[in-house]
Amino acid sequence: MTKQYQHNTVVRFANQIAILAMKIGIAPKYQFILSVRGRKSGQIYSTPVYILEDNSKRLLVSPYGEVAWVKNARAVGKITLTKGAETKEYKINELSPKASAPILKKYLALAPITQPYFDAKSDAPVESFLAEALRHPVFELAEVN
Repeated sequence: MTKQYQHNTVVRFANQIAILAMKIGIAPKYQFILSVRGRKSGQIYSTPVYILEDNSKRLLVSPYGEVAWVKNARAVGKITLTKGAETKEYKINELSPKASAPILKKYLALAPITQPYFDAKSDAPVESFLAEALRHPVFELAEVN
């Protein structure tokens, strides 16, 4: 049974620690602060994310499913990524489940802490990740100049 994501006090605290680490530049190279405007409130919301680089493409995965940042990003069509003093804006393009499956497999190897939110195991064949792609959106990022 797949674990359901809950944005509780522990998660909020851990996210704040991760965001602080990224602001001062001590986070892993693939970890960024994602910021997106709320689709209803208009407020800017931020959360830590991992960015995959695959064949010169930057890819953003939602390991916890259809969470608020996903809904906001879809509505707005863009996000910003920050690490240290550098902030860049990106347009998003949601990938099909077929294109997402191999990305999700790679993501799970990069971020094994998210395994409880997936039914497929990291060593499962790519085909096992087709069903996961229906629950875990993947976006290709295109930098806005």
